[in-house]
Amino acid sequence: MNVRTGWMLAIVLLLCGCVTLGMSHYDDIYGEASVKVRNVEYNQGGGAEYLQLVKPVLEQRCVVCHGCYDAPCQLKLSSPEGIDRGLNKERVYNGTRLLAQAPSRLLFDADNTKQWREKGFTSVLNERAQNTQANLAGSVLYNSLLLKMSKPFPQQGLLGDEFDFSLDRTQSCPSMDEFDSLAKSQPHAGMPYGLPAISGFEFKQLESWLKNGAKMAQIAPPLNAELQQVSRWEQFLNQSGLKYQLAARYIYEHWYLANIYFPEHNHSTTPNFFKLVRSTTPPGEPIDLIATRRPYDDPQVSRVYYRLMHERSSILAKTHIPLALSDKKMTRLHAQFIAADYHVQQLPSYEPKVASNPFKAFAAIPVKSKYQFMLDEAELIIKGYIKGPVCRGQVALNVINDQFWVAFVDPQKNSSPQVSELLLRHDDDLALPAQEQSNVLPISSWVKYANRQHEYLSAKTKLANELLKDGKSLTTDLIWQGDGHNDNAGLTVFRHFDSATVVKGFVGQTPKTMWLLDYALFERIHYLLVAGFDVYGNIGHQLHTRLYMDFLRLEGEQNFINLLPQDVRKEVKNHWYRQSHVSLSEFINRKSLLAAPTGMSYTSDKPKLELHEKITTALESVLSQRYDYKSVSGPLAKLNSLPHKAVNLLPQVSFILQRQNNGEHKAFTLIHHNAHYNISSLLNEGAQRAYEEDTATLVPGFIGDYPEAIWYLADEANTAAFVAQLKTINSEQQYSELAQAFAIRRTHPQFWQYSDLLHEVAKQYRGIEYGLFDYNRLENR
Repeated sequence: MNVRTGWMLAIVLLLCGCVTLGMSHYDDIYGEASVKVRNVEYNQGGGAEYLQLVKPVLEQRCVVCHGCYDAPCQLKLSSPEGIDRGLNKERVYNGTRLLAQAPSRLLFDADNTKQWREKGFTSVLNERAQNTQANLAGSVLYNSLLLKMSKPFPQQGLLGDEFDFSLDRTQSCPSMDEFDSLAKSQPHAGMPYGLPAISGFEFKQLESWLKNGAKMAQIAPPLNAELQQVSRWEQFLNQSGLKYQLAARYIYEHWYLANIYFPEHNHSTTPNFFKLVRSTTPPGEPIDLIATRRPYDDPQVSRVYYRLMHERSSILAKTHIPLALSDKKMTRLHAQFIAADYHVQQLPSYEPKVASNPFKAFAAIPVKSKYQFMLDEAELIIKGYIKGPVCRGQVALNVINDQFWVAFVDPQKNSSPQVSELLLRHDDDLALPAQEQSNVLPISSWVKYANRQHEYLSAKTKLANELLKDGKSLTTDLIWQGDGHNDNAGLTVFRHFDSATVVKGFVGQTPKTMWLLDYALFERIHYLLVAGFDVYGNIGHQLHTRLYMDFLRLEGEQNFINLLPQDVRKEVKNHWYRQSHVSLSEFINRKSLLAAPTGMSYTSDKPKLELHEKITTALESVLSQRYDYKSVSGPLAKLNSLPHKAVNLLPQVSFILQRQNNGEHKAFTLIHHNAHYNISSLLNEGAQRAYEEDTATLVPGFIGDYPEAIWYLADEANTAAFVAQLKTINSEQQYSELAQAFAIRRTHPQFWQYSDLLHEVAKQYRGIEYGLFDYNRLENR
């Protein structure tokens, strides 16, 4: 320890002692707590200081763990509203609660900080007397930073058992009155938790800000060109005719998670983003948010207005779903929803059984219009399943395989009068669990939904057999080919145990399974996992969502299997569901296999692999090559064929930075695919793991938003040594030795410098898709 570091630590220890001493009669010394006004203008002294000096530190050191629903203690440091709101001990992600809890969404579920206090949130800033001493002594944020700086942190190596990094760990969430006790019982719990302290310079910046009352400003308002586009789009979405109103409702219910921007009118690398929201007020007036649990719940007003609200929070990779709006997009929407030949006699009810069922609510809109609209931004729609509130947790994600490709039925073949009539006739069978709201008794409805799904599949299969009697249409011509230009036509979904990613293109080695989505299936998945899912719902709601998704996955897989020769269809399905429970086996083997033969000829003894290749060839001209694993050259290419024992030891998502001779860096992602005998087990996934079938894929760039390991390769020799060592590991001890040599562990003394480098490289690779990574899953190995 050098003299300067020792001197600084001594001051920190002294300050900690002073803060602790001052807590004994806190109210007597500083008065009772009350909410303070902290908002200032962005172009004034305090506001400019916050935006230029404080906000970057909070983003780079704090928001990487404290953002969105899964932030520890619901502490969102990504916006002034979140900082001012503070902490709450109640966990949002709780798969065992018997009753739905009250939502706690920033901006929506309370209008001001005082209301958040009434809802049980406690401040991380000083809310007592406003003077420099009290502002530091009374701030949980400040004392948490001090606690970390006063407690020696390991330099390299592993952290001890006192650190708990499990996602469901007990959270302390102390108020200032409780902080002294926490510091004594958990001296290791300073912030950033389980990571090195921030630098002395960064600490001084935050200290100065807090000392002066923690004034905060919103980011600068949008550019005039952007505001003009906002006005134009709001006018388009809020025209008075019933046709316009129904179309706007449909568009909103599919786009409300998107971060909307206007590329034609802002050429900055960091444009302003907007959220499509429901408001009681029309364009031109301040937005008055309609705060309902779901986007289709009754707004309790006679007229809903769809508005574009400026997104002022820090952009997080795990929730960022960018959507570009342009003149061309508006023309496309007009053609799909307004120029299309249909009439709207009256707007649909908001009653749950109607509003939760898109086949009832939007029956008037032609299937082709709705399906084309979804296909135009298919990646965005599926990102909603993954980056929306459903993304976190085993209950939500152990219903899918670790890697699979997604293609779509061509809308010309999926919007015939017969298909439209089928959907209208079976709209009750297509009902989704969300119609029963957020408090549901577990299991009671499973049989009901299973029977409804069976009725619909039977009718769908019967119609398909009639339409495909000659077998000539059951070819890759059935598959949407992106209209010759749209790279949304082929997607890949990766599950990373309790998070997931979707990207354009057929990425990685040929997967075990594939989904072929038609309109009805695509729509139901959206209304099940996005529009209809309530992250605050009870165990029954969450369980029903998981169980119903089984049906939809099976249907998507079945559509793919039906392109295979008849004599291998059941064999392939049985392989995918080895060792599955008898009841599920019976369900999946009901008469859902088409009687119609395939119209394709197969020449190999591996028809499933051949089918993957045929679909890839059919979509070749539009498939994105951004994450082409075959483009990786040199020693790193060998990571695409690792032995399973090495793969078994890998975390789900590893980021690799490779330094080039010119000092620049290339980025790669190494993804571990967990293999399963089947994915039909809700509570005992481990028993279904097929460890010897695990694989890994290395791709250029970044896939995933929650890095679990960060590897730094300094040069070519370093890279070759890393690959050689990784290929031979077969024990936890050997993995630890690999990490010691090449990983940027939580305890790395330059962790934050490498974190900054990682984000700088990510900006180059991700562009408009860039957002801050989340370190809550970073391993301690």
